[in-house]
Amino acid sequence: MEYWVNVVLLFFIFGFVGWCMEVALKYRQYHRFINRGFLTGPILPIYGCGVALITVVVGNLASVESGVVMTFAMSFVICGAVEYLTSFFLEKLFHARWWDYSQKPMNLHGRVWIGNLILFGLAGVAVIYVLNPAIYKVFDSIPLRPREVLAAVLLAVLAADFVISYFVLKLVKVGVDSSEADNTEEISREVRQLLTNRSYFHKRFADAYPEVVYKTERVQARIAAAKAEAERIHQEAEKRLEAQKEKVAASLEPVHMIRADLIGKQDQLIELIYDEQSASDEMKRLKAEIDRQKGRLENHAFVKHPYGKH
Repeated sequence: MEYWVNVVLLFFIFGFVGWCMEVALKYRQYHRFINRGFLTGPILPIYGCGVALITVVVGNLASVESGVVMTFAMSFVICGAVEYLTSFFLEKLFHARWWDYSQKPMNLHGRVWIGNLILFGLAGVAVIYVLNPAIYKVFDSIPLRPREVLAAVLLAVLAADFVISYFVLKLVKVGVDSSEADNTEEISREVRQLLTNRSYFHKRFADAYPEVVYKTERVQARIAAAKAEAERIHQEAEKRLEAQKEKVAASLEPVHMIRADLIGKQDQLIELIYDEQSASDEMKRLKAEIDRQKGRLENHAFVKHPYGKH
């Protein structure tokens, strides 16, 4: 029981630390306080969940194999999976993309990217080997009962916050689905107007994610159609370019090479169908005339290109 109480408290501690980091980053970007996150309270569950999972998984692996490399790898994978799945399910539930790393190098569907994953790995090492040991010393100095009460109270507050935030997000989804706009910028303006005309909870959410991208089925269909049309145009252009290359190559081929190739194939045909023993006199005369004319052509080519440049 004590183990899981401590894990719950770690969840809240690092959820709060993550919230502080996000607030600081957005203050630097927008020069004003922004209460980040889906929840009204000062906590970002994605950070707390990542640390809690790392603590549990790495702790259970300690008897098998532990070390800095393993901790880094597990943190890399676990936190990346948490971020990816959070982005995926929120987009499916509420038709909005809360963050997008599409412009970052080595990203996966714009939901995670290599820079963040490396930071997750390094943060996991710091948590397991530096922060958690110090925090657990503080936990050990507090009796179990107060920790249990604190964890229970925090979970109850978190649950209430989740309920409130869920209804706020449902309103966002309704606003997105009912929008007649055909692009994400207009939808964003409509949703922001919808939220700012309501309670503090709605206004806070509108302020928390100024860069959110909303996607309706109409917009997604238009994006898909545009991509398909662009691909069709690209393939058609490639076909035309290839055909043009063939025409240019044919026009640049020397006439004497075409003539030589044609004569060669005629000779092959004659060898297949001409038999000296069974040929009639007329066929023999025709064969002799062909050989004579071919000789004239070869002599003409030699005179024209005395150095053998055919």
